[in-house]
Amino acid sequence: MLKPSSAKDRIILALDVDTLDEVRELVLELKDYVGYFKIGLPLIINCGFEAVRLIEELGAKCYYDGKFHDIPNTVQKACINLVKNNIHFFNIHIQGGSKMVTSAVKAVNAAAKRLEKEPPVILGVTLLSSFGQKTLTEELCVNKNIEDYVLQLAQVAKDSGLDGVVASADEAKRIRKQIGEDFIIVCPATRPTWAGVDDQVRVDTPRKAILSGVDFMVIGRPITKSDDKIAAVKLIIDEIETALADKEALV
Repeated sequence: MLKPSSAKDRIILALDVDTLDEVRELVLELKDYVGYFKIGLPLIINCGFEAVRLIEELGAKCYYDGKFHDIPNTVQKACINLVKNNIHFFNIHIQGGSKMVTSAVKAVNAAAKRLEKEPPVILGVTLLSSFGQKTLTEELCVNKNIEDYVLQLAQVAKDSGLDGVVASADEAKRIRKQIGEDFIIVCPATRPTWAGVDDQVRVDTPRKAILSGVDFMVIGRPITKSDDKIAAVKLIIDEIETALADKEALV
């Protein structure tokens, strides 16, 4: 089971860039200060597995943020191809349903066994961080409180064999209590207090994420758009370490 061993390991840096040159620059500068580099749809579309290979060649680790959501057979095949391409940390949408999720998990485990590889860690995306209660209720017609809805999806993820979920810090408290310590929780929209929220709605600080039981946090623009990227990530590491110490003192 993937669990962070240090404050820096908890940081997943979002590579919100379009070219391999930009990837190379950011990875070389920051690989000693963050745990993972996340590649999302824009970079996947432009560069595909070349970005993954580059991150690995530079001695860093990759989180593949593909958010698969399709019929079970299609997602199965996509996940098997991730195993073949040595992806060891990726996600799928829980809203694809338990049949999709369960079939993906089974296909991944079978492919990993056949190829004699360690099965990758698979996370379930609960609800996008750009969604608020109004979107959930009025557009998706879900008459549940966001936290209740996310908790329900997290239970589906657990029951379907996923290793963890992507959820906000507010939701993480209840997920941790209901599902347990071994379940991985990644906070998708983390912003230190000195940064803007951009296009996110459900946003958390690194301190709040740690105190809520989050394992990893995705951080992008507060670091990548900073004039001094290393100084920015060091401030975040300090905030995480302080929160971890405070959490330990409360136990």
